[in-house]
Amino acid sequence: MEQRNDSIRTRLLARLPQPENVAAYREETASLLAKHARAMFWEKVTARTMALIGVAVFMLVNSNWGFKLDRNQAVVLDVIAGVFYFLGAIYELGCQISRSKVDLLKEVKQVQLQVLELQASLKKSGSQSHSS
Repeated sequence: MEQRNDSIRTRLLARLPQPENVAAYREETASLLAKHARAMFWEKVTARTMALIGVAVFMLVNSNWGFKLDRNQAVVLDVIAGVFYFLGAIYELGCQISRSKVDLLKEVKQVQLQVLELQASLKKSGSQSHSS
């Protein structure tokens, strides 16, 4: 069992960038998280827009000051409004899932950076003790 844990540990550590590149990795991580933040913003805009379109069409069809439609046209537009509203809800659910993934990615990247910083400090302290 201990050998398996050591194997997993070595595989995980092998996937980390080299400690000399901590600053570059930090910048890369910041740009990646900014890219995800922009994408999540547009996902949220899309979700809210679709839901608002659905609500607006529904209100317009079923209000007294809306278009004068016969019953079949009103039913068709109500169905279209419902489809837009539920598409907005589905997109909102996707946005929540994406937010959870990005939060998890952010935590993983923070742990990776901490491990890299620890490795770099251990190398510095090891090289200082050898030079003394």
